[in-house]
Amino acid sequence: MTRSSVELVIFDCDGVLVDSERICVKVDAVIMADLGCAFTEAEIIERFVGSSTEAYTAAVEERLGRTLEKDWLRRYEHLYRAALDAELTAVDGITEALNGLATPSCVASNGDHADMRRNLEIVALHDHFAGRIFSASDVPRGKPAPDLFLHAARSMGVEPGRCAVIEDSAYGVEAARAAGMRAFGYCGGLTPPSRLEGPGTTLFDDMRDLPELLAAAAH
Repeated sequence: MTRSSVELVIFDCDGVLVDSERICVKVDAVIMADLGCAFTEAEIIERFVGSSTEAYTAAVEERLGRTLEKDWLRRYEHLYRAALDAELTAVDGITEALNGLATPSCVASNGDHADMRRNLEIVALHDHFAGRIFSASDVPRGKPAPDLFLHAARSMGVEPGRCAVIEDSAYGVEAARAAGMRAFGYCGGLTPPSRLEGPGTTLFDDMRDLPELLAAAAH
């Protein structure tokens, strides 16, 4: 991507717009223990943050040594809902960042549409992105494949090389690079900065800095 061509900013949702990752990791640990395949929180962060439901299921089945029933996660959905209802907030500084952006933006997340809508509504950000929210359920493969980001760019009428992706997970920045997009790795979440580093990637730890970083990338 040339440094003068940022025409679309694509935001991940969990951990970038809504501070949900910390909450969900704790619920994940409870679920794993209930299934009898305990993962530590460090393992969950490394293996599952930013991954698709399919990858999550495959890892759990591998640890268990057996196949789970279809839609197995549904019986645990109430745990996520209760925790998010009680604790979910917007990522620190994201409102200021969004207010400071002059570039069109959208959301592209491995989460499903219903969950994204619910979480964005809890933190009063849904209206900001209404009609411009894309899910891994819209494409054949979620992140780390590039399909979702390419779908978002195509839907928004912007060439991939003119997009900037804001991500907090290793899978997300990998998908952005695979899509030929510039990645901005947010280090204020759970993923260590070392896992976000790579070509075409700018790391930052304060969302309030994002408008300035994007402006600098356009010159």
